[in-house]
Order: sequence, then C-alpha cells, then structure tokens
Amino acid sequence: MLARMRAIAKPIAAGVLAAALCSCATDQSVPDRGVTEDKTHAVALWDFESDVVGEVPGGWLITETNRTETLATWEIVTDSSSTPASHVLALTDSINYDGTYNLAIAEGTSFCDLDLTVRVRADSGVEDQGGGPIWRCVDRDNYYICRFNPLESNYRVYVVKDGRRKQLGSARTELEAGRWYEIRVVMKGPDIVCHLNGRKLLQVSDGTFPDAGMAGLWTKADAVTSFDNLTVRPIETN
Repeated sequence: MLARMRAIAKPIAAGVLAAALCSCATDQSVPDRGVTEDKTHAVALWDFESDVVGEVPGGWLITETNRTETLATWEIVTDSSSTPASHVLALTDSINYDGTYNLAIAEGTSFCDLDLTVRVRADSGVEDQGGGPIWRCVDRDNYYICRFNPLESNYRVYVVKDGRRKQLGSARTELEAGRWYEIRVVMKGPDIVCHLNGRKLLQVSDGTFPDAGMAGLWTKADAVTSFDNLTVRPIETN
C-alpha cells in the first residue's frame, strides 16, 4: 500500500486531481477499526516531496475564514528534523488573532465518506497553537474541522457554517509544541470518529454537511503549524 500511495503522490502534489466522488450513506455506524476502502477509487496522498520550497503547492487555495489582519503565509519548507530531511507544508507566518481561521484547501477534490489522516506539528503561537484537517469543505466558510491545541491541552471537532464555529466534541489531553502528532478522522454519513496518535478520543454525529466536499488544512489566529502526509481514503457506503 505504501508503494501504491507514493506512486500517486507526485501528480497530486503537482495539482492533479486524485480524489473520489461518492454519495453519502445514512448508515449511523462508524467502525472503530477496519474501515473498508472504496476499491474503485484511488487513495489520495499529499506528501509534498515534489513541491518547490518557498512556494504554495499547485492546486492549493490559501484563504481564511473571518479575516482580521492579513492573509497568512503558507509555503513548502524543508523539515530538517526528519531523517532524511523532507518537505512539509507549513503556515510560517500569521499576525491574525482570535476568530480568524487560516485555510489551505486542496481545490477540486471531492470526498464524502472518508478515512483521513495527516501529520501535524504545532511550531509556535502566542494566542493559538496547533491545527488540523478540514473535510466536506464547501468553501472557506463551511466545513468540518478536527484540531489539537497544546496551549489548551485539548483535542476537538467542530463544524463551521457560514463562518461560525460550533463545537461538536472535546477531549482533554496533554500535548507538546514541536512534536509531530497524527490526526485521523473517519466520517461515514453523519457520524464522525477522531483519533490522535492511534487513540480514539472523540465520537460525534452531525448532519450539517451531508454531501461531498473538499479536503484541506486549518490553523487559527497566530498559530504557526507544519503539516505532512495528508492521506484521504474514500470508504464504501452500504
């Protein structure tokens, strides 16, 4: 599977669509493990290795919800802490404050029921830290988000509708800035299950966005954050 994902990573990083359209089911069950992949569609992986340092990856839209200052800076950087050194997509500068959500959206993608994973590292931030993935994203003001925040020692899932964020679930957990974490989100129908480093911490249900939407990345306010290996697997609907 790893070889297969790496084989499709370069065209995706270059902005070629490798996403799956699917119709959402109303099935209320979300398996904790063993989610079945939709074998008729490709797994989408962004590892950013073929993208140019200092630039935004092709096919990615940099935008925000509720602008307060200036658009945050997102760019490919070299992560020297990895062995060997690798490329990551990072928000490297933001002077925004509370209420502004900084977004990097993979344009043209369309996922509905999905199994999503991404590596996230909180690099710095005075007002806010951390971040996470967005999915079923309609536009910059409408999407789901799961994120961790070392300053608040919590892991949460929200829905953002018309630019307003509503908390769906929260778990308290000790977190460290400067350390990589893996966020995993499984959504099938209205049911959402969120894991952090392999631990299931949240399970909620919400029907605000029942249809397929784009995938992307999110931070808040002045959080400076790195992201790597965003993987989205469409899952079967029954």
